[in-house]
Amino acid sequence: MLPLEVSVTLAQIDPGFFSVIGRGIGAILLYAVLGVLLMLLGFYAVDLTTPGKLNRMVRDGLPNAVLVTAAGMVSMAFIVVTAIYSSSGALLEGLLASLIFGMVGIIAQVGGVRLLEWVTGIDIGAVLAAERVQPQAYVVSAAHLALGLVVAVAIL
Repeated sequence: MLPLEVSVTLAQIDPGFFSVIGRGIGAILLYAVLGVLLMLLGFYAVDLTTPGKLNRMVRDGLPNAVLVTAAGMVSMAFIVVTAIYSSSGALLEGLLASLIFGMVGIIAQVGGVRLLEWVTGIDIGAVLAAERVQPQAYVVSAAHLALGLVVAVAIL
């Protein structure tokens, strides 16, 4: 058993502890908001560049639209997470880097995926609107994930 004065010393909290926790919580909330905004922007960029209303197709549970959208969201998360990781703890720079890299990632994903669809002859409108899972949806989803990883690693 520890003497009383040693156990009291072990239980003391550093005076700056709560300010560190407060800054950390603030950073988490700011990055979460930025991440959600980038994912929504990415979703709308895909929606604008594909035939049909992607949000309606997802809401209706069309499996290919859901699969492609999910891959796009995960891909954007790769980019945001890597930008946060590479920011070295500097909050303003990390947020700005996440925003810039996120925007570049959205452009790269949308452009790259549309190019892949054109080269392979995938009719993305028909694929997204199909009632059953189409093999082409896996190709498009893989392209989203691959491009997200490429952009994320390029950040490092």
